[in-house]
Amino acid sequence: MVRIDKNVLAEDLSPYLKQHKDNPVNWQTWSKESLDFAKRIKKPILLSIGYASCHWCHVMAHESFEDKETAKLMNKLFVNIKVDREERPDLDFIFQSSFQLFNQTGGGWPLTMFLDENGVPFMGGTYFPKEAKHGLPSFKDVIQKISDAYKDQRENIIKQKNLIIKSLDLKKNAVLNQEIEPIIEISLNNLDKINGGYKGAPKFPIFNLYETLLYFYNKTKDKKYLEPVELIIKQLCSKGIYDHVEGGIARYTVDEKWIVPHFEKMLYDNTQFILILSKYCKLNKSNYFREKLKQTTEFLINNFINKEGFLGSAYDADSDGEEGKYYVFSFDELKEIKNIDKFFEIKTEGNWENKIILVEKEMPNENTIKKLLEIRSKRKKPFFDDKTQLDLNCLMISALVSANEIFPEKNYLKLAEEFFLKIEKKYIGNKIYHSYSKDIVFIEDYAFLINSLNDLSEKTLNFKYKDLARKLVKESIDKFYLNDKNIFQKNPKTNDDIFFKPVDIGDNTVPNGNAIMLINLVRLGMKNEAKKLCESLNGYLNVYKTNMMTALRAIDYYNEISKGKNCNELGCDID
Repeated sequence: MVRIDKNVLAEDLSPYLKQHKDNPVNWQTWSKESLDFAKRIKKPILLSIGYASCHWCHVMAHESFEDKETAKLMNKLFVNIKVDREERPDLDFIFQSSFQLFNQTGGGWPLTMFLDENGVPFMGGTYFPKEAKHGLPSFKDVIQKISDAYKDQRENIIKQKNLIIKSLDLKKNAVLNQEIEPIIEISLNNLDKINGGYKGAPKFPIFNLYETLLYFYNKTKDKKYLEPVELIIKQLCSKGIYDHVEGGIARYTVDEKWIVPHFEKMLYDNTQFILILSKYCKLNKSNYFREKLKQTTEFLINNFINKEGFLGSAYDADSDGEEGKYYVFSFDELKEIKNIDKFFEIKTEGNWENKIILVEKEMPNENTIKKLLEIRSKRKKPFFDDKTQLDLNCLMISALVSANEIFPEKNYLKLAEEFFLKIEKKYIGNKIYHSYSKDIVFIEDYAFLINSLNDLSEKTLNFKYKDLARKLVKESIDKFYLNDKNIFQKNPKTNDDIFFKPVDIGDNTVPNGNAIMLINLVRLGMKNEAKKLCESLNGYLNVYKTNMMTALRAIDYYNEISKGKNCNELGCDID
């Protein structure tokens, strides 16, 4: 039963939701019961979506959700629901898409959406400050005005449901085949040729783009595809986004030169970083990039393992309530380290808020790293979100398989098989699910699990992996595949706690599930299934183009294999 008069988050397993268990807001979890309750009392819903390592989520929580006056107003006007976006990526996908529909701009976190009593969105924003500033209205003013608008226009707002569903429904045309490389040219033209990444700031390492460019370079040997990859990898390895002391990258930088990171470290970024770096190291034998690959791989193995022996999700940006405190240095801390300015850009005034974010000039020696670690070891480590996500753990298996090709002496392939045995025991032997709830699973969980089985099969030549992959493909088709659209739904077809059935064809923080499934089908020789999915993705391509970078690679891979070319998911041999 829903306890609308109390905060129920202490009972939840999500680290993010537990962070809000002491808020005076009467937070509910997303459930059929809480949605039915809102409908019964005819009250709108305030939906807040975030994740445990999100800096601005913490800021809004401290400013507003911990404030008794704000909480009192929220409790009076709304049914308040908190969602961990990593636990429910389907909800995040739908409501980020709704935000973009309403605001005609990209969303982000925290995501603050306002839903009618039936769980259908009618308005939304991201971060709102407690008091009006920087052109943003105060959060209390926002919720009061939205509540007033809902009371005045309730019937008209509720009537919008079908229009919103129609607007969110993906558009497609009847094109079954088209030229792929002209679409990639659009992305190439938007790249920053000086600093790497897309033009402007903030800068995100869009790995799905660089994976696709590397695929087309391996296929064509055209340097226009390789040069952006070389530039981004150089920037990611040497600038402030990289943790030169322990390894790994932050989620993004706020500036265009990759110097000032948003300091949280995400598993999804770092697994993809290992994947692209491993593939690049096959082309560039430089010891510099090999060392960055090894350092990051070892960082994940040594620092991301949770109590169950799986990989957790992220490290927070903050420690002791201060963003970046664990990662940055003062000049006084560094000045006694011998030759520190030989290895890093060191200025007495610092390069960020009078502190120094390490930017590399040349690779530091072991003694320098040891001294930096000694300084850092005295600090409190950021909060670790130890939540296991199946799709990301499977992505790590693929990353280890790939890294093993560069460092066979490290036995990363053996470690990948050991990780898989844990996944087989917990999930495949019982029930496949995404994170905490055994009733919640997504196409990405199946897609990356099958992908990791294909990777293991090709490197170990153990047929059990391919056999299991085929079995899981059939299971995923039964669970997710829409025969009328020839596409996989993001969540199971039987799901009934959302107003809309989500189909996702674009890349997000990880490569798109439908695109990875197409690659899986081709690798498994399931030609009929691959043909239908490929034609369906082609239908979306004319509309969504550069949002579908992994799909571009997958479609081209299918086309080349269909022509009898000697290809794998990394590229094709040139005739």
